[in-house]
Amino acid sequence: MPRFATAGSKVYIGAPLDVKTTDFVAADFSSQSWVEIGGLTNIGSVGDTNQEVNSSEIGLGRDISVKGTANAGTLSLTCNIDTSDAGQIALRAAQKSIANYAFKIEFPDKPSTGASPKGSQRLFIGLVMGVPENLGGANQFAALDATVKINSNVVQVGPSAS
Repeated sequence: MPRFATAGSKVYIGAPLDVKTTDFVAADFSSQSWVEIGGLTNIGSVGDTNQEVNSSEIGLGRDISVKGTANAGTLSLTCNIDTSDAGQIALRAAQKSIANYAFKIEFPDKPSTGASPKGSQRLFIGLVMGVPENLGGANQFAALDATVKINSNVVQVGPSAS
């Protein structure tokens, strides 16, 4: 995959989607109607980190570690406040719900050729935990600082020419 800058990336919120007992795949998100979240200035990070499980074994005189459960983290989105932006309105509504919502991140790495080139994507579900406003200082934009607790694996879809 070629290198690319975050500039030009887009984040979308979809409809509620239930947690599964197995990992999500791209097809699980195919029926979603996506709403772009506008005014983004920072996307944050996504992806699994495993918990560390330790045991202090007396006979070895050593701590032994194994990987425990995976956690995809919390996505921190920052956007310039736009009270008319449909994506920001959807984030605020989702924060009032106990449901997990579908999310999509699209990167600007689409191929330069092909019938309908598409950039790579990250797909997941999460709970919108907060949407506080960060009003900052006199020479700053008022910002919306949304936090999304990711409750699934993060599906990685590569760029395609069709």
